Amino acid sequence: MSPYAMSMLLSSLSAGTIITLMSTHWFLAWVGLELNTLAMVPLMSKMQHPRATEAATKYFLTQATASALLMFAAATNAWYTGEWTIMNMQTTASSLMLMIALMIKLAVAPFHLWLPDVIQGLDLMTCLILSTWQKLAPFALLVQINSELDSTLMTFMGVLSIIVGGWGGLNQPQIRKMMAYSSIAHLGWMIIVLTYSNSLMMLNLSVYLIMTSSMFLMMMNLTSTNINKAAISWTKNMPLMSMMMIVLMSLGGLPPTSGFLPKWLILEEIVKQNMTFIATIAALSTMLSLFFYLRLSYVMSLTTSPTVANSKTLWRLKMDTNKMMSSTIILSTMLLPLTPIILNLF
Repeated sequence: MSPYAMSMLLSSLSAGTIITLMSTHWFLAWVGLELNTLAMVPLMSKMQHPRATEAATKYFLTQATASALLMFAAATNAWYTGEWTIMNMQTTASSLMLMIALMIKLAVAPFHLWLPDVIQGLDLMTCLILSTWQKLAPFALLVQINSELDSTLMTFMGVLSIIVGGWGGLNQPQIRKMMAYSSIAHLGWMIIVLTYSNSLMMLNLSVYLIMTSSMFLMMMNLTSTNINKAAISWTKNMPLMSMMMIVLMSLGGLPPTSGFLPKWLILEEIVKQNMTFIATIAALSTMLSLFFYLRLSYVMSLTTSPTVANSKTLWRLKMDTNKMMSSTIILSTMLLPLTPIILNLF
């Protein structure tokens, strides 16, 4: 793709998200979401491959459906209230439709089926954008209207996302699909706590963005997209493979890594809300996610796949380093001791 086209698409992507983040009017928020979607579709189909075209088509149809439902809900609310302000949602039907539209955009269960198929057809950089940047605008709208949302339904969808995210990744040989189900599971934790504590949701979102970014950046450096390629990636960069194993444990929420921090605080919060049964289900469902992270870690670190003889010297060659990757790896693994400071910031 031409650098000029790429810069225009990335600028439009950023502008769409920023417009939605700054908007207090439903029409302006809808414009930002549409600009975001239309900038994302060419990025998805830039590989000129049937799988990329399929992924772009599925993404466009899903996002167009969600945007149409969001605009219909906003128009219905404006019909009753006479204004388009985001904070003024006074009808149950409009609130429910808005919640469903934003859940479709975020790929929260049971509206998650499009995400694994779409991510599998994309290159790793586009997967990174879809898994991180594209979550910001819908979450900004959710935070603004969370007082009007049905907390019981939100909790149900959050728990369902955690279960589906863990269960769906168990048999996946493709790392991109594993990361898709990982995203679904992490979004479930955020949805559960959203109606009780915005600050904890923002903390979880921040840690999720850091961990997912570091994982995709390492995958790009090692060009590993499935378990078989990951098994021989130690010949390319042994220190990076060791760090990838630790980041996988952080994604699973294993102490003492950074990924344990938001899960610990969220479990504490929902127990305070007398939701011990929900906390138990969420904690047990995390074991499912941890299993497929451990399986990938085992393949990378404790097995030696058959390789040609001269490939074992690849690690001696000079590898490209990414300063952003180094910082995200550090943040993905070492934030737990800073918990009191982080809580004060949020």
